Amino acid sequence: MTLKYLHKSISELESTPLMPMLFVGHGSPMNAVEDNEFSRMWTSLGAQLPTPRAIVCISAHWETKGTHVTIGNPLETIHDFYGFPNELYRQKYPSPGSPSLAQEVIDNIQSTHVKGDYQWGLDHGTWTILKYTYPLANIPVIQISIDHDKDAQWHYKLGKELAFLRSKGVLVIGSGNMIHNLRIMRIAGNDFNAEYGYDWAFELNDILKNKLIDGDDLALINYRSLHKDAELAIPTPEHYIPMLYVLGLRNKDEKVRFFNDKVIAASLNMTSFIVGE
Repeated sequence: MTLKYLHKSISELESTPLMPMLFVGHGSPMNAVEDNEFSRMWTSLGAQLPTPRAIVCISAHWETKGTHVTIGNPLETIHDFYGFPNELYRQKYPSPGSPSLAQEVIDNIQSTHVKGDYQWGLDHGTWTILKYTYPLANIPVIQISIDHDKDAQWHYKLGKELAFLRSKGVLVIGSGNMIHNLRIMRIAGNDFNAEYGYDWAFELNDILKNKLIDGDDLALINYRSLHKDAELAIPTPEHYIPMLYVLGLRNKDEKVRFFNDKVIAASLNMTSFIVGE
């Protein structure tokens, strides 16, 4: 269930039981080189999940005008950050792309024109997680960009158009952080990953989890109404939107299971969840 699917059309393959989906709070790029509770959990996910035929990731770190999908092969490991130790810039995740899967995404999305992109690779919202979950880098991966001109409802509906992927053995991952405000971040001592936060961050983290458990997608789409300080927690939407793609793909009766449920650095949460396992 790895590279043998690289050159085959997903539509030609036998259907599978519905694949689970992930929303992953990816946090700091340093998680890619640290042995910590988050990276260890990402490692354990690889043992828990069915081995996918391919992976589709919607990352907070690829915003575009219009919707794009990576169509190149191979895909470059993008180090889209600065000011970190050299060890981080030496990291590579040499997973293949999948032009055939990218084309099927283009063909199946009807609500907007999706463009194939040969320039983008795998940004740190994708590869910092996958290097732990699938360390052999032998599963084809593509990314779908976030159209920065569209609202939350639009992205949620676009997620629904990716439903065909789940019955073909494709793992869909949304990668961001539901609470993400780096401008007012504070660190407890010298430990970036220590549990520490503003009162509103803990309050909103609980509200978000309860809405996810209840399946209240409308409230999560209208996230600015969830809490009086929601605009502090989510000043810009790009780290929140990947979660909406996962919600759009979630069936009504599917449960969520949380992991890495933690507020850190005062204004960031790592709270993540699996749907449909």
